[in-house]
Amino acid sequence: MELNWIATRAGRLSSFLLGELKMSTGLMNKLKWGDSLRVNGVPQRTNYPVQPGDVITVTLAEETPEYPAEDGELAIVYEDNAILAVDKPAGMLIHPSRAKNTGTLANFVVGYYQKTGQNCAFHPMTRLDRDTFGIVLLAKNAHVHSLLQNCGAKKTYHALVYGGPNADSGTIDAPIARRPLPSLLRYVNSEGKPSLTEWQVLERNEKLCKLALRPVTGRTHQLRVHCAYMAFPILGDPQYGSEESKAYSAGLGLTHQMLCAKKLEFFHPLTGQAMTLESGMDV
Repeated sequence: MELNWIATRAGRLSSFLLGELKMSTGLMNKLKWGDSLRVNGVPQRTNYPVQPGDVITVTLAEETPEYPAEDGELAIVYEDNAILAVDKPAGMLIHPSRAKNTGTLANFVVGYYQKTGQNCAFHPMTRLDRDTFGIVLLAKNAHVHSLLQNCGAKKTYHALVYGGPNADSGTIDAPIARRPLPSLLRYVNSEGKPSLTEWQVLERNEKLCKLALRPVTGRTHQLRVHCAYMAFPILGDPQYGSEESKAYSAGLGLTHQMLCAKKLEFFHPLTGQAMTLESGMDV
């Protein structure tokens, strides 16, 4: 992929690469020996004197993935030259595995990049369980992905739960541990990792409650485990639901948990602009 920057000051090309484009010294040194650095379309070295108005273009190569690119439906929420945000449906894996090498979000995103002529790779900044749906943020190359790790991302999920809390808002502070192998499930345990979830009631009735959930920490299955622990399990959750919630979910014909990655707030990795992206899906 290409990164483009219009200079608003004078200075050496290297100062723009390290400053405005936030590259590491190692990456800059790797790029300077090839034909990856251009100013106004002309290849230049890192000591080239850039002037205001000059267009800096950096080409970042990405390796071809081992899994196949596929043409599939992709619900794009936002896209620019550095990031892509899409809505993932329930039942879709984020990334291929040995057991399933096709039909995943990665296959469709790589297929979209090829179809649109973008030399980009699949670098998810957010990951969702197979049956959790909603917004997924992706970096278009490894450099942007590394910057996204420090973008101050705040996630808000919407969940439909069986029962519900008595209060209108609160915090769940309960450590989460992994159950003994071969299980992949988690549970609340005093020896687990600190785990914190903020919640707010959006709607409620006699049986169900719609919650906004904000994970302060990022433990595996955190929201599902915390809701189950607080006795208001997420509707449709086959692993952490109670017998009552499972029976109610079956009566509704639900095939997946009602958990949606609804909103993502972060600072853009290159421009620093405050971003708020919202999924077109909901519970």
